Order: sequence, then C-alpha cells, then structure tokens
Amino acid sequence: MNVLVTGGAGFVGSHLVDALVEKGHRVRILDNLTPQVHGPERKAPDYLNPDAEFIQGDILDTDTVRKALKEIEVVYHLAAAVGVSQSMYEIRAYTECNSLGGAVLLEEIVNARNRVEKVVVASSMSIYGEGRYECGDCGKVAPKLRPIEQLRAREWEMKCPSCGSTVKPIPTDEDKPLHPTSVYAITKRDHEEMYLTVCLSFGIPCVSLRYFNIYGPRQALSNPYTGVAAIFSSRLLNGHPPVIYEDGLQKRDFTHVSDIVRASVLAMERSEGDYQALNVGTGRPLSVLDVANLLIEKLNPEIAPRIAGQFRGGDIRHCYGDITRIRDLLGYEPQVRFEEGISALTDWVREQTAVDAFEKAHEELSNKGLTI
Repeated sequence: MNVLVTGGAGFVGSHLVDALVEKGHRVRILDNLTPQVHGPERKAPDYLNPDAEFIQGDILDTDTVRKALKEIEVVYHLAAAVGVSQSMYEIRAYTECNSLGGAVLLEEIVNARNRVEKVVVASSMSIYGEGRYECGDCGKVAPKLRPIEQLRAREWEMKCPSCGSTVKPIPTDEDKPLHPTSVYAITKRDHEEMYLTVCLSFGIPCVSLRYFNIYGPRQALSNPYTGVAAIFSSRLLNGHPPVIYEDGLQKRDFTHVSDIVRASVLAMERSEGDYQALNVGTGRPLSVLDVANLLIEKLNPEIAPRIAGQFRGGDIRHCYGDITRIRDLLGYEPQVRFEEGISALTDWVREQTAVDAFEKAHEELSNKGLTI
C-alpha cells in the first residue's frame, strides 16, 4: 500500500513509519519539523527511516498537502501541536495547526482524484476530560472539572456531581461523555468528529484512535510540553528533581509507543473498527508519583521528587482506558508492561542530551495565572 504519515518525523509517527516500512508498504512522510520538537535548525532526525520518502512542509499549505497525497491509498494523520498547558495561552497556534490543519488535509482527501481507501486519525484521551468514576450511592458518574474552591483547599480527589461523595476512578470507556478541559483537547475532539463525520458521508473507511499517555524512545526530551515521562527524564538528566503537581497520586494509563504502533497498524489492516473511535491504552492505572520514582531509580537515585502541591490549568485527576472495544474489534492486546518499557526508555535516555526547559514553562504558566 502507498501510505502517507503526517507528523511522520515525530515521536509516534517515526515508529509507525518504521513498522509500515518493515511490513513492505511504500511510505511517505509529511512533517514541518517544528522547532519545539526538532530544534531551531529544523533538522530531520537521525532516526528517520531512509526507506521512506520525506516531504518537509506544513499541514496548513494546501499545495504541499495535495502533493503529499498523490497516489496515496492510506492516510495516517498524526501531525499536531501537542501540549495541554501551552495550548491554554497559545490558542490561535494550536487551533490553526490542529483544527484548521486537519481540515486542510481532510478537504484534500475527499476531493482527491485518486480516492484514499483508509484514514486513521490520531485522537487523544484528553478529549474525555475527567475519566469515568463510580459513586457508592449513585453508580457510574462522569464529573466535569473540580471546582476552584476545592482545588484551593487542596482537596484533590473527585466528588460525585450528584451527592458530593468522594468517588473512585474506574476504566474510561468510549461512551463516556466528552468534556475536554484544554484547547489542545478541544482540537483533538475536532479532529475526531470532523474525520469520522466527513469520511462516513463519503464512504471512506476511517478510524479514530484515542491514544492514552504515550512514552518511549524518541520523545522530545527538550520539549517541556511533551509527555510526563520525557519531562521527568530531562530533569533527571540535568540533575534536577521531577516536579509533580497536586499530590502525585493522580492516575494515568501509560502506554508504550510500540503498543500504540501495533494498534495503529491493526486499524489499517482490519475493517471491524471502521467509523469508530477506539481507546488505545493498557487498562492499567499508574500514579504520576510511581512514574517519577521508577525514573529516579533508573536515572538518578540521589534525587527525590518535588511535590508542588499546585493545580495546573487544564489538568484532570484520573483517567485510564477501558480497552474492551479495541480488543474485541481489532484483536489488540498491549504487550509492554510499564516496568519493562521504562527500562528500555531509560537505556535510551542515558545516551541523550537534553535542555531542561521545565522551569521556564512553569514560570509561563504562573505568569498566565494557570497554576493554583
């Protein structure tokens, strides 16, 4: 198959490109090599697969997108500006890149002379906002953001929206109402809804994959708005403690990039998931503090994490995936336990150099009033 991967020079995209090339597909990459990920020189990374065709260009440029789609049969749309907190004050940039960029690509897909046969679009667990919870009295609930008064009182756990009791997190299924809590999350919801709606109308099979918290080699360690494992690793490489918001007990679903790639390839190869949104995670909750401690143990045991005790705008308390649907439809099964994946990550991290830009990013948030 002739496959286009937008964002194919990035963290997830490059691993996906490698897997597709290994399977014998002809792969084309479209990536603008954004400086926040690839550095001010916008140099193509050394890990870029030499057997893939590379086009450096912007997803917002119609002519470039049209060129990239020539003779393409399958499109993976991964190109996006990524960063929950940064999106809250760089609103136009995130909306242009993600929502408008996604629209430019989608319009060219439906108007192309050679009809694309399959589209896989990268969505995100962030579109849920808070995850699914269970109340002892009210059953399953889907609360929205915690009230500011509660956060100022440093009462971190979620409460039932009906009775006010403390609730416990349970796996978040795809039918949970979407309550995105950041501009980034809103743009990812735009991606999902645009692509599923338009592709259904035109009869182009499309799958939206709601990726949970991804970690692994090739994450941009110098980008302070990327995943928490990369941010913590960058801090430790530079001899600084990981800084944890709230109390560190917030839970996420940390998923190795190889499992993300496995699900993405299955979405192309199988038709059972067409026109659906599917969670891609492990179904296993881990606390942010657990992640920090494991990284400290591997990279710099002399350092202790710093618990900030602050809330950051756009953050949620708990969210981890219910992967029943993707398991049943696509036969997806996560294969990398976090304890194994983190060892491979830290082996790679030790060979890297990284600029620790966390303090600058934290200062920006504070100056914008986005920390409490």
